[in-house]
Amino acid sequence: MKNTLKILSLLGLLIFAQACSKDDDKITIQEHDKNQMMTIMHQMMDKMNAMQMTKDPDNDFAMMMMMHHQGAIDMANAELKDGKDVTLKEIAQMMITAQTQEIAQLDAFLQGHPPHLNVPEFDAKMMMGMEKMGRNADLQIINGNTDHDFAMLMIGHHQSAIEMAQMELDYGTHEEMKTMASKIIEDQQKEIKDLQEWLLANNNK
Repeated sequence: MKNTLKILSLLGLLIFAQACSKDDDKITIQEHDKNQMMTIMHQMMDKMNAMQMTKDPDNDFAMMMMMHHQGAIDMANAELKDGKDVTLKEIAQMMITAQTQEIAQLDAFLQGHPPHLNVPEFDAKMMMGMEKMGRNADLQIINGNTDHDFAMLMIGHHQSAIEMAQMELDYGTHEEMKTMASKIIEDQQKEIKDLQEWLLANNNK
């Protein structure tokens, strides 16, 4: 009888543990329209979509990347304000520092480089890339946790920057912009890895 009670008790504890585990593994989803990070993403994409393209790859890359960087800075500032994780806050601060400097470089380039090329294919591919970025963002699972949502959305944000930078390498002609595009690819690939590792270490929560 005692052995039976012990077995029943153990089974009860096992069932309880499994139930708790299932609850812990449940995915929480927040509506995108109510999410702070997603709102910043949408505002950035609205500005980029409204930009008047020049069909000069170097100029259009510079203008688009300025807006794209500003979106990342705004998201990073939200992470600094509302996030809890020390590692992500450090990543956010590094983003703000690096991308603020790059915005200044891009702006200086535009001031001294009037558009003079006509490459419609570049602009068409850039617009396709923006549409892809918007779709990918809208497919992301976000839960209202600032740290999680910053890491999750910034991975896609960085990936779109890498694709834009690769287009500059393919179509651009100005060495300064091509050098910056290469740096963006290198820097943001590293940050994507760091953000992915954070999400994996924190069970994607």
